Amino acid sequence: MNAKLIDWPTFIGAILVLLAVSLPLIFYPEAGAAAINMANSFLTGNFGVLYLALGLLAFLFLLYIAFSKFGKIKLGKRGTEKEFGSFSWAAMLFSAGIGSSILYWGMIEWAYYYQGPPFGVTPETKEAIELAATYGLFHWGPIAWAIYTLPALPIAYFYYVRKKPVLKISAATKPLIGKLADGPLGVLIDVLFIFGLLGGAGTTLALGTPMIAEGVHDITGIPVTLGVQAGIMILCTLIFAISAYSGLNKGIKVLSDINLWLALFILIFIFIFGPTVFISETTFTSLGILADNFFHMATWLEPLAQINGFKETGFPETWTVFYWAWWVVYAPFVGLFVARISHGRTIREMIFGTMIYGTLGCVLFFGILGNFGLFLQLSDSFDVISFMNENGAPATIIAILTQLPIADFIVIVFTILAIVFLSTTFDSASYILAAVVQKHVPGGEAMRWNRLFWAFALLLLPLVLMFIGDLKSLQTASIVAGFPVMFIMILLALSFVKAAGQDIRAMKEYRSPTIYIDRRNIPESKETK
Repeated sequence: MNAKLIDWPTFIGAILVLLAVSLPLIFYPEAGAAAINMANSFLTGNFGVLYLALGLLAFLFLLYIAFSKFGKIKLGKRGTEKEFGSFSWAAMLFSAGIGSSILYWGMIEWAYYYQGPPFGVTPETKEAIELAATYGLFHWGPIAWAIYTLPALPIAYFYYVRKKPVLKISAATKPLIGKLADGPLGVLIDVLFIFGLLGGAGTTLALGTPMIAEGVHDITGIPVTLGVQAGIMILCTLIFAISAYSGLNKGIKVLSDINLWLALFILIFIFIFGPTVFISETTFTSLGILADNFFHMATWLEPLAQINGFKETGFPETWTVFYWAWWVVYAPFVGLFVARISHGRTIREMIFGTMIYGTLGCVLFFGILGNFGLFLQLSDSFDVISFMNENGAPATIIAILTQLPIADFIVIVFTILAIVFLSTTFDSASYILAAVVQKHVPGGEAMRWNRLFWAFALLLLPLVLMFIGDLKSLQTASIVAGFPVMFIMILLALSFVKAAGQDIRAMKEYRSPTIYIDRRNIPESKETK
């Protein structure tokens, strides 16, 4: 244990902020929940346009970076091999960025849109069905992965190109805020990131744990209780603690590979033994609808609802703004993780790889899992909507799986997959949290005791709030915490452009032989020919 490596102001600051938010919720749950819900309603109702604008601008900005001179910069020295093969790289970034939430929403999200569609469409009509099959692809598609990728640019650049052995959000903003990044402002930036991640982790646990508990109930008959859900949380914590303790290559990589193979098995099985033609055609049609309406979806905010006489659905605030805020909360963490595993790739490869692999994975989950449930509803094979409204979404997800052949076996595999999915997200989170609270990360890995500490820290608050029945407040608090993170995201984008631009100009003018940019990756200009 080397305490000198720990950035104690950030470490202690993160814990103090966490306690400052959680203690009022524990001792004054009703008042605390009311305050958080009020803040959430205020932010999503009045600043929803900022969330949507950030998402669309992040998407367009990354396309520009990928096709510009910056896209050819290699993350490492000349001749550096890619640290991870494409399969393991894709598995790790997808597992870290999505988690068990994809199993939850991929299976059931369409049901909410079917009953409450956007654009003022009448529920349960042909138009509602088409939008129900499409909107999940939009919410988990290119913009989501663009938000995730944005922070990876400056972090990866500083770590692998400028050779700064620091995996911190604040360090990546230094080109813009200068020495302030090393002072209280830098600590605040890192603390806000940590708090947002802890809150976002609570959202993932809130969705994943009840679903896993329902799977355990279906397999064993054990009733779903708080004790069972607590046991599942502890089990997942032990798995990802061991994985995080083992490190990136021995733990996280192996767990992510297992996760991806299990996911592929479930998807292929449902595709083959489910309504194959319906799944294929509906998914393909949904991609066309998404392409046709992409910018409409990305900018729709119901402005006329503020005028008397116009009906308000609340859809943008409930879904799109919520999702964009959720992605923003997770973005610095996923960006840090994507940056860490992208050694040897170019900026362009990192951007397109993350956005394409991530989107493709989500299309498969929503296209296969979601359209299987939609088929059951439309063919009257199983009334998904009535069952969900009566028994809740987690029980409905398991009930949908029981409509498959060898259902008992499939439920077992699905439950194991959900546990592994949850664990892979959290082992990545604890790995990155440990790196953020260290001054330096020698060799690319934080100290083991530090990784282990944050693995269990991720469990503590959701576990406490689950027992007092207020886990939803933690979810909402994480979305509120995402508001200041939006501005940090803008700082990160501008920092990358400024730093990389300065270095490229320096290389062209032969003024800075210490800059670690492979000259072969910089396109020649008139000045250098």
